[in-house]
Amino acid sequence: MKVLTINGSPHLNGCTARALTEIENTLHQYGIETERINVANKDVRGCIACNYCREHGKCVFNDIVNDTAAKFAEADGIVIGSPTYYAGANGQLLAFLDRLFYSTSGVFDKTMKLGASVISSRRAGSTSAFDEINKYFTICSMPIVSSTYWNEVHGFTAEDVEKDEEGLQTMRNLGRNMAFLIKAIKTQNETESIPEQERKVFTNFIKEG
Repeated sequence: MKVLTINGSPHLNGCTARALTEIENTLHQYGIETERINVANKDVRGCIACNYCREHGKCVFNDIVNDTAAKFAEADGIVIGSPTYYAGANGQLLAFLDRLFYSTSGVFDKTMKLGASVISSRRAGSTSAFDEINKYFTICSMPIVSSTYWNEVHGFTAEDVEKDEEGLQTMRNLGRNMAFLIKAIKTQNETESIPEQERKVFTNFIKEG
């Protein structure tokens, strides 16, 4: 059982990383392996809608997106962390997520893989960034893991986050909930397959004939 944690901050040891560490430590206590992937310190460009991935099963830009795709396919869940910039998630992280989710849509099924977004902010704007990331999960039949508050920590530095006791508590509860759900889905999948997903209807409003 394994969870990928994605650090969408260019500060590898900043506020977002501190939140992810709290989750990772909790998951380890419940026997869940984790792997951290740092995104925002890499050269990542956005999707160019070339549809190369539809024919080749990977993105045309052979970078961290393709490296992560194989790991995502094997993972039971993913935690995506981002700082808050102008009441939204890091733009470089969003470019990464656009390409990761789109290029793998025909490669492996994400149904019942768990997803959680984690946001850090100094003061405000965190809930809109939180919603922004969660939409990647809800389009893929991925259950969202919640906690005892919205998944966020507050501070300007990692040292500030240490003082956010409720935020760190929220991260621990998130880790516990994710571990429980991973095991519950695994147990259920041993006796009954994951729900079938219908894909026959695609609304495009194009008249035929």
